[in-house]
Amino acid sequence: MKVKPYNSSNNHNKEHLYKILVIGDLGVGKTSIIKRYVHHNYSPNYRATIGVDFALKVLNRDQETVRLQLWDIAGQERFGNMTRVYYREAMGAFIVFDVTRPASFEAVTKWKEDLDSKLTLANGKNVAVVLLANKCDQGREVLTNNGIKMEQFCQENGFVGWYETSAKVRKKGHAHKYKARLVFKRLVKKTDFPTRYVSIFQFNLSNKVYR
Repeated sequence: MKVKPYNSSNNHNKEHLYKILVIGDLGVGKTSIIKRYVHHNYSPNYRATIGVDFALKVLNRDQETVRLQLWDIAGQERFGNMTRVYYREAMGAFIVFDVTRPASFEAVTKWKEDLDSKLTLANGKNVAVVLLANKCDQGREVLTNNGIKMEQFCQENGFVGWYETSAKVRKKGHAHKYKARLVFKRLVKKTDFPTRYVSIFQFNLSNKVYR
């Protein structure tokens, strides 16, 4: 099935569908991030994704509905032949790494290269990619060791931004419940996302934002 943004009118209701990829090495927490965002829960029981999994986040505002189709792609798939099929028609992507595993950070550029080589937008440009530094509740070794400057790293490697996340720890308080536009604003810069829909998104995973 071809997945692309669409509009439908039913009693003046507008509906929009966007396919978003969530990729990265095995065990970095991609599935947990999606479950936290979509279902507002977290399970400590680890189960590796086989191939690809899907989740749908429906966001409503006034008479508009935005459907985010999140594609959870298994960490080992970068070494297979199916990623081209999985990537097809995506409008943006998150690449995830585990802040306690330096090897998973080293792999993000390989994921970015794989994505860029297999997917472009209709205008010929690469899709916008946001980097997620996951499991910050367990430590920040990758971020604090080796003098890594993340903003510079993103600029040099074609990421539109990066954010610290923790699917496990959901902090209480107003500061935690910030608008997803802080994440998706970066995605829409180089995609065909209508800017007026960015403010709809709610994203409750990260405790630190880097712009």
